[in-house]
Amino acid sequence: MEIKASMVKELRERTGAGMMECKKVLVDADGDIEKAIELLRTQGQVKAEKKSGRIAAEGLVIQKISTDAKKVAMVEINCETDFVTKQNDFIEYSEHVAQFVLEKELTHIDQLMQSRYPDPNTIEMSFEDKRKTLISKIGENIAVRRIILVKTEVKVAAYLHGVRIGVIVEYEGGDETLGKDIAMHVAASRPLCLSQEQVSVELIAKEKEIYIAQAQDSGKAPEIIEKMVAGKLSKFIAEITLLGQPFVKEPDLTIEKLLQKKKAKVKQFIRFEVGEGIEKKSQNFAEEVMAQVRGS
Repeated sequence: MEIKASMVKELRERTGAGMMECKKVLVDADGDIEKAIELLRTQGQVKAEKKSGRIAAEGLVIQKISTDAKKVAMVEINCETDFVTKQNDFIEYSEHVAQFVLEKELTHIDQLMQSRYPDPNTIEMSFEDKRKTLISKIGENIAVRRIILVKTEVKVAAYLHGVRIGVIVEYEGGDETLGKDIAMHVAASRPLCLSQEQVSVELIAKEKEIYIAQAQDSGKAPEIIEKMVAGKLSKFIAEITLLGQPFVKEPDLTIEKLLQKKKAKVKQFIRFEVGEGIEKKSQNFAEEVMAQVRGS
């Protein structure tokens, strides 16, 4: 039967799939829109499964804050190339994820992916269904990598550095400027934890072992080596803890001293950076462009 433009338009609006893909499934479904929807879902799942093993280390960090500033949601949504992060469909999906996490106070990705995708203009589908539809349409693996929700009875600061780094700081005392300054510092200085008490025993032992080996090569006396190792460990702990780091705006002042000065206390911080910890495949710019063009 003849596939009219109005049928393609309706299918696109209901599913979000591409025009040529909609036209093709309508032909396969003999113009039956409901059957075409099922075909798109099946094809989308197959395509998503094929791409699920591909490395997705690009993406966006999105934050959403409640009107009373007592709740902040932050999510990382990944894709394969930087091109996709600028596409409206990908941005819209990421925004919906963050807003839903905030509104429903979700803490587990499984809860999110099984929930209904909040787009009244499309057919009823879950966040997982929508993810698979996007993979089919865009041609890249897409993953909701991590979500976090912070609820507080004190104060919370949220900071985004572009679209790749996001920070949430829960604190008490001080003012909004202090909260923002701490969040910006965390974004720039990448502390691993808040204080010395939170540094793992295993990490300290590993570093100590390295420092002892280095010091022994110096041929110095054991008591001197002990002092050298203690000094290096102290410096290492200061470098990786928020309280021990020099404040980026005033390097002569540690964050701990800054907080004492402002009569404030940081309860916790969370830092997301797109793709951190993901081993990226080596690919030059030309190959990246061709991969995007091929949709493979």
